[in-house]
Amino acid sequence: MNHPTRRNLLKLATAASALAATGTIPAIVEAAFADEPTTAKTATSKALPWRNWSGGQHCDPAARAAPASVDELASLIGKTPTPVRAVGAGHSFSPLVPTSGTIVTLDRLTGVENADLKTNQADVHAGTRLGRMSEELAKLGLSFANLPDINKQSLAGAISTATHGTGAKIGSLSTFMTELELVTAQGDVVTCSATKNAELFNASRVSVGSLGLITKARVQAQPVYKLKRKIWVEPVEDMLDKLPELTAKNRNFEFYYVPFSGLAMGIINNETDEAETPAPLNEDDNALMQLKQLQDWLGWSPSLRRWAMQKAFADYPVEERVDFAHKTLSNERGVRFNEMEYHLPRGKAADALREIITTIETQNIRVFFPIEFRNVAADDIWLSPFYGRESASIAIHQFYEWDYHAYFTAIEPIFKKHEGRPHWGKLNTLKAADFAALYPKWDEFLRVRKEMDPSGKFLTPYMKSVFGA
Repeated sequence: MNHPTRRNLLKLATAASALAATGTIPAIVEAAFADEPTTAKTATSKALPWRNWSGGQHCDPAARAAPASVDELASLIGKTPTPVRAVGAGHSFSPLVPTSGTIVTLDRLTGVENADLKTNQADVHAGTRLGRMSEELAKLGLSFANLPDINKQSLAGAISTATHGTGAKIGSLSTFMTELELVTAQGDVVTCSATKNAELFNASRVSVGSLGLITKARVQAQPVYKLKRKIWVEPVEDMLDKLPELTAKNRNFEFYYVPFSGLAMGIINNETDEAETPAPLNEDDNALMQLKQLQDWLGWSPSLRRWAMQKAFADYPVEERVDFAHKTLSNERGVRFNEMEYHLPRGKAADALREIITTIETQNIRVFFPIEFRNVAADDIWLSPFYGRESASIAIHQFYEWDYHAYFTAIEPIFKKHEGRPHWGKLNTLKAADFAALYPKWDEFLRVRKEMDPSGKFLTPYMKSVFGA
């Protein structure tokens, strides 16, 4: 293995998350997977099949709609076939979107406006992709306190599923919302905040599209800032031993465990005033496919596979980069996969990860994607997986061409054992009774949900299994 190839392999860890789905709800076939919003008409004359980014979820809706205004959206709610489901980037792996009714994209409701540099707040239309939002905010001198690893999601989709980055003292993106605008099942346009329709605000910041369609958000940002990123490799047990210190002392800390290697790649980001450095060449996808080759060639021998990877990692240098936050926190991903992610009480996460590693490697489960470990602060949002507790998130991924069921079935009991709450957009097998036991405000949410959508206009059969409707 020559050095450039080894370098590609050693960049594998941050490839554990994918390039987010591109636009999947256009009205024309050519735009079916475009990155930017389409200029589709309000509804297609013939609905097209829909699938998510990984291909694991799909449906044949009766209708599709791409309203160009909030008024247009409000007027169609009462006329279009139900269930009505909103779609953003199609990056949810759980079956939140598939419907026999209507799929609505908000790709034409985009942009940032009304920025206030005194309060560091701005209005962001719900269909705006996180990457575009970040660029527009930066031009105005603003930046989010955190971002997820990928930035192709729509803002509404990220809010609705409690999408998050990493940082022990930083919450999910839903915690950055100070006001939301929604179109209800009755076609009304309502706003809510901590002081106006407070119960609706507590429920709607994470609601997986079950209360109404979010059309705009007032977001809390901060002055634009730079981060210094550091990446290094060490034995996973050493990383876990230092976990409390790394979590406490760094603004952003995460690591990736490479299955069958015994090694983890740590990534930290801390604020700096240093000059920006050139962006490195992104070779993560190539590295990830080299890991797949190792699985294909040496999957029959875990010990030989471990030996090969430890040899490759032996001379891995510490890597550093300085740039503006929205450029260092999010990355481009290309290799598709299906994902399961659970959020655990922070004190239980290390033991859970050890059990996951042992299960994978003793059963020789077929997998090459690294396991992702992140931290998220507690919040008070009713259906946030981080409600009332400091959390650590563990995500497992399976190559999209491979069946994920055996792998996820083996690991999910470990998540449950350690009191995990699943990411709303990631695969899990939980039903209404399971969620009710995990969320102290579950009944309050159901009450508000029933008030907002008494006829179940936004509930597919899967959604009914979640909310017991």
